Amino acid sequence: MRRRADHLSPAAVEALNAALAARFGNRLVTSEAVRVQHGHTLTWVANAPPDAVIFAENTQDVVDAVRICAEHDAPIIPFGAGTSLEGHVNALHGGVSIDMSRMDRLLAVHAEDLDCVVEPGLHRIALNEQLRDTGLFFPIDPGADASIGGMTATRASGTNAVRYGTMKDNVLSLVAVTADGSIVRTASRAKKSSAGYDLTRLFVGSEGTLGIITEITLRLHGIPEAISAGHCPFKDVRSACDAVIATIQSGLPVARIELLDAMQVKACNNYSKLSLPETPMLFVEFHGTSAGVAEQSQRFGDIAAEFGGGPFVWATRPEERSRLWQARHDVYWASFTLRPGARLFATDVCVPISRLADCVEATQRDIAETGLVAPIVGHVGDGNFHVSPLVDMDDPADVARAEAFSSRLVRRALAMDGTCTGEHGVGQKKIPYVEEEYPAATLDLMRRIKQAFDPANLLNPGKILRQ
Repeated sequence: MRRRADHLSPAAVEALNAALAARFGNRLVTSEAVRVQHGHTLTWVANAPPDAVIFAENTQDVVDAVRICAEHDAPIIPFGAGTSLEGHVNALHGGVSIDMSRMDRLLAVHAEDLDCVVEPGLHRIALNEQLRDTGLFFPIDPGADASIGGMTATRASGTNAVRYGTMKDNVLSLVAVTADGSIVRTASRAKKSSAGYDLTRLFVGSEGTLGIITEITLRLHGIPEAISAGHCPFKDVRSACDAVIATIQSGLPVARIELLDAMQVKACNNYSKLSLPETPMLFVEFHGTSAGVAEQSQRFGDIAAEFGGGPFVWATRPEERSRLWQARHDVYWASFTLRPGARLFATDVCVPISRLADCVEATQRDIAETGLVAPIVGHVGDGNFHVSPLVDMDDPADVARAEAFSSRLVRRALAMDGTCTGEHGVGQKKIPYVEEEYPAATLDLMRRIKQAFDPANLLNPGKILRQ
């Protein structure tokens, strides 16, 4: 994989921008404020703005932008909604950010086939609003109102993953522009195929390093007849995790099962004006028929009681259920109430579910011994949890403590046969841990794939793999 120089020269940037302006007119923006907006600020590393931003409106725009950038040897960074957490959209070597926000159409709905075709700039909430009258919905819910293209590029997951899977399970096909400006379609709309390499799965999670996604075909699901949700307190995190394991192993078809530790519950009470007991807590949701969700909720309550949990309090009215899950989605903002003035840096790991309680307990001990304020929340039905240290960025010692903790967290998960990231992706910050997670031969194969797709290293350089 070609190693890039730090940045284009001022003369090269001027020539690049002149060529882009001739094609894109006022859809090329070079103001500092817009460029900084398209760098990244939700990570440990500093914002790294591009040299220019293009607002694409169709696939041909992306093709032309890529070809112009290739002629000028300029890096290309796709930009969705900017909600990623590991520096994915930072322009480490300058270049051009291609903003996909204007490519936000729902192109087709095939209700009989349970799929739809969307542009990458469409946000997940807007998609479901447009789908509502069809009786279908798209289930992947990472919390933030992310763009579908960004969710595809980072292999997003979320609260519904335990029942509906992640983006890799719900993207049937996609269209992408590769580094030479070619347009590739990875598959048909058929629900399965044995024809050739699975290029769809290769692009899903590639973080913009193999191509720029311009169209996605998504698997849809029927809106459930009935939904039951509730919350269940536990005396400690291990009991809650053991209840999750028993629930999954029993085959109970839970749709969502989220863990909040006592610190996170306190933050939710502060921010969302709830009055939950400030103890480890599971938020749970079931989808199905009215009779089915009632039976499932009763069975979950029985399982929780076996591990000292309860009472399991149902949120029977839709507004109660919405308030509960809105509080879960707002945990990022709620966490700031625990240490006003600090910055929050969310990180995640994922372990086999049998090691979940061990990993979370060890992490809580580490937090206490380190003296950090770091709430925990997790999609624990699949062994994935998030830790959000709140850090005084003006205190080097505090930053060092948090970074050392983050390293220990990842290595703890790897030691338990887990992964350095369950859904946030690698971006910049977790490149060293990818090198610890995979053997040298695997990393070499990844580099050869990158080399084959992008020999000049134009596409989002400096992400996923070390140059």
